[in-house]
Amino acid sequence: MSLRHAVSRGLEWGRSLLQPGLLKSGGRLVAKFRAERFRVAPRGPSAQPRAFLPSRYRYYRTSLRGLAAQLQSAAFRRGFGGGAARNRAVFLAFGLGVGLIEQQLEEDRKSDAACQEIQARFDSLNQFKPLCSSTTGAVFKRKRFPAPLRPFTSGYKLEDYVIGNQIGKGSNAAVYEAAASFAPLKESEASVVELKDGEEPSARPLTCCSLRNFPLAIKMMWNFGAGSSSEAILKSMSQELVPAGPSALNVQDQVVLDGHFGAVRGLAAHPNVISVCRVFTARVPLLPGALEEYPDMLPARLNPAGLGNDRTLFLVMKNYPLTLRRFLAGSRPNRRQQALMVLQLLEAVDHLCRQGVAHRDLKSDNVLLELDPAGDPRLVVSDFGCCLSQSDCSLQLPFSSMWVSRGGNASLMAPEVIGAVPGASVVIDYSKADAWAVGAVAFEICGRPNPFYGGAGLESGRYQETQLPALPSDVPADVQLVIRLLLRRNPEKRPSARVAANMLHLSLWGRTVLAHQDGAGTRRLVDWLLCQSALVLLKGRRGPRGNTVEAELQRCFLAHLELEELRTAVGFLLCGRGRPACVSSA
Repeated sequence: MSLRHAVSRGLEWGRSLLQPGLLKSGGRLVAKFRAERFRVAPRGPSAQPRAFLPSRYRYYRTSLRGLAAQLQSAAFRRGFGGGAARNRAVFLAFGLGVGLIEQQLEEDRKSDAACQEIQARFDSLNQFKPLCSSTTGAVFKRKRFPAPLRPFTSGYKLEDYVIGNQIGKGSNAAVYEAAASFAPLKESEASVVELKDGEEPSARPLTCCSLRNFPLAIKMMWNFGAGSSSEAILKSMSQELVPAGPSALNVQDQVVLDGHFGAVRGLAAHPNVISVCRVFTARVPLLPGALEEYPDMLPARLNPAGLGNDRTLFLVMKNYPLTLRRFLAGSRPNRRQQALMVLQLLEAVDHLCRQGVAHRDLKSDNVLLELDPAGDPRLVVSDFGCCLSQSDCSLQLPFSSMWVSRGGNASLMAPEVIGAVPGASVVIDYSKADAWAVGAVAFEICGRPNPFYGGAGLESGRYQETQLPALPSDVPADVQLVIRLLLRRNPEKRPSARVAANMLHLSLWGRTVLAHQDGAGTRRLVDWLLCQSALVLLKGRRGPRGNTVEAELQRCFLAHLELEELRTAVGFLLCGRGRPACVSSA
């Protein structure tokens, strides 16, 4: 009997047995093998989870060979002895295996189609309207996420703004509260910075005003070597323009930027990523506290000993009341808020990766914060001065010499970044570097010091995963699992930001589906996704619930559904819950 004829007969017998359900033990075997697809098996003495393979390979590598072997063994145990009977058992085993594969592949196609339909629906709804729009700027037709500010059409000059007090200062810029001058405040509340030809800048003392009076923030960059022309300044500081909206630059000031680090190409807006609504260059003014806070950064026109150039870059954005570091210094988030905060950072990092951007300086000082209508912290990633922006979204940087910038804070560089040795063919992959930094910042969110800060802190290039300090016992187990996985040294064993975010989404809202990962696991998962989609659509944005962090996260999750990434997240969660050793490392 030829092999083709044998397999054909086995396939026919297998289908005939599957249809009337004569093999009661077959259901248990199917359930076992489908459960295996979600479980991460340990490998070697370190008990590390096995890398996930695409479903089309897993079936042929596991289900066909393993299921056939087990069915053959079961047939012999049931008394099918002898040559002819043995051949029939083998044919039946292979035929049944192929029949199951066809059935599972068809179910996968249906599941994947359902996920794509949900993704398309929420991707069209999640268009985040730009912070500011103009008659020439692009405006999305649909607006589901609330715009941070009401749009305005001017604001391309420093004279268009009322400048308040200094609210922040970093290594390369100072930030001031501001308001649009076409909605003036009372004379006692603020002063308008006026820069006329031949007139020296001045500022009067201001009193501290609320966010209602100053809804904007202006970031003034310090310009040492970029020259004083607008084009030179914009090119030199192009990384700061990455989160700029489509109408941030005035039409006549737009330039084409090149190089590795930045491009004015309209980074898609996201509720957890800062949106810069205006970018322009202007003469450096003498703002409140300038002579006391940063005298060396001023031009000689304002300070004879100053080293700065006469013109610099200004960025206008929404004014947020706190940074994440300041918030955590005085508040302790509850268990649910801890998960929501880590999840927001992961959603932001995933959004940036999809846009071809690596932040490369993610820390609690560079995360802004406000409270939503429900009282939950809303996090916004800011300060893109060290970012890597690539149009091909590869996030791979040639590292030919030590003069190539690897990012910002060296303490929070991922192991694959800080440990890179320059060479002619060396390339640093940043695709999971920001996800690693989220794991480090998550320690602060959970009430522990960042393990990579301070003289006694761990070195990101040399630490062992067993040296990571324990998290508080009240931190949710799934959050602890995600943090441990994100801080894996080997990026190949580290989940992506998308997979880690899916883990927290499932932990927060999919507990029932995780509790029933049996033979109908995929069907239950898709049914749950359809129910979630219906609930989120029914809630919409009516009332304050639509503007909450939780509602925004649910819409983000449904807008980025990928069946394989979701299965990978389920696998990590089940591994962490069933095998604690799977997340440890020798």
